Amino acid sequence: MNLFNEPQANTLLENQKVYRKLQINYQRNQQQDQTAAIDSAAANFNYDQCKDEYWNPEEFSLLYGTPLWEQASLSQRIVLNHLYWVAYYSQIVSAEIATIFFNQTSAAGLYAQEDFRLVCDTLDLESAQERSHIHAFRTIASQTEAALFGQRIFTYPMRGPFTETMIFADTNALKRWWKQVQLKCFGLLSSDNTFLACQYFTVRGVRTLNGKLVQHKLSAYYQKHPDAANAPIPSQISYYHFLDESFHFNSSTILAHDVVKCLKPPTKFERTVANLGLRGCQRDHYHFSAAINGIFWYDPALYTAIHQVLRSPVFGMSDREAKEMMVACFTQESEGLHRSYQTHQEAMESYKIYLDKLSYVWQSNREMSLMAANSLPQYLKTQQRAMQKFLATGEVGSGPRSQPTFISTPEEVADAVLEEVS
Repeated sequence: MNLFNEPQANTLLENQKVYRKLQINYQRNQQQDQTAAIDSAAANFNYDQCKDEYWNPEEFSLLYGTPLWEQASLSQRIVLNHLYWVAYYSQIVSAEIATIFFNQTSAAGLYAQEDFRLVCDTLDLESAQERSHIHAFRTIASQTEAALFGQRIFTYPMRGPFTETMIFADTNALKRWWKQVQLKCFGLLSSDNTFLACQYFTVRGVRTLNGKLVQHKLSAYYQKHPDAANAPIPSQISYYHFLDESFHFNSSTILAHDVVKCLKPPTKFERTVANLGLRGCQRDHYHFSAAINGIFWYDPALYTAIHQVLRSPVFGMSDREAKEMMVACFTQESEGLHRSYQTHQEAMESYKIYLDKLSYVWQSNREMSLMAANSLPQYLKTQQRAMQKFLATGEVGSGPRSQPTFISTPEEVADAVLEEVS
């Protein structure tokens, strides 16, 4: 009740249907909070106790459906399955670190609005859950890499929220610096702008959609396990995490689609900032990976990590053998590559549906035109260019050169490997 007859614009007080949606989602998330289960599982993890069985469905394995997978023994396939979990959730850690920060800046942008406490309480709960997720993922991933390799390959020391979110990205020092500037500026803007605070959840919702596609399948492995009580701890955590993230996606959608309608229409500046954020999401999700289905990594940035895996005692390849295998896996079509491309296309279509009813979204974002520009031929062309440089120098640049001299066919790439490593 408004005792002072003050204007009630920009408030949830007059939008009880939206308020009720938020309330139900928050209460159910509290009731079904998986933090205790995740913390307990992580504390009990021991790699030796679950090193001999799959943690995910078989197709969610590192380099699944590539020549490496076809030639791998059962024990090697199990390791590749574990490495998918390690790589996938290492990426999720990076995303959730950023989420915690922007949950708080967005909540600050809502402080001055009447009756927005429920939104802020929701974000506080989600941030606490994200911290639990991060701890569990890092515990398992670090122990697994220590046991297999004695060093980090896909994991990394704890990082802040302004680091490049994509672990293996098409980037360089200048791009990383510019990305940090953009993230810091958005943090400042969203902490003092109610529309941009809500609009952050449009970006969060889009980024979460791809996760839902993959994490639903990862969680199903535990649900279908014949002995759930003794299922591998990583598969249990995949399931608990998916339950938490389902509520996070719901809150993103309510804020992005419903709460934003409780506010005054965005200004031209606000629309521009919002759309630049969505375009940045398109740019981050432009690539798809033959190595890991469901994460849009830039595969040339992965070459060194994959080379380390192949040269490790797990596979025991010589430098020559490892490079020959990498040529076969990255520069030629395979079942694994086609599966990753299909996931990329499914994610893109889901993004279009998610953004369709938001009137302020640019047509290029509504149609995902930047993300749609990638293709299987473009992927192979990029790998052939990058692989030649890797074979010649052991390093890969941040992207195609302006006037590249590159090998145009897989056969020529294979010949180059034999020449370079002889």
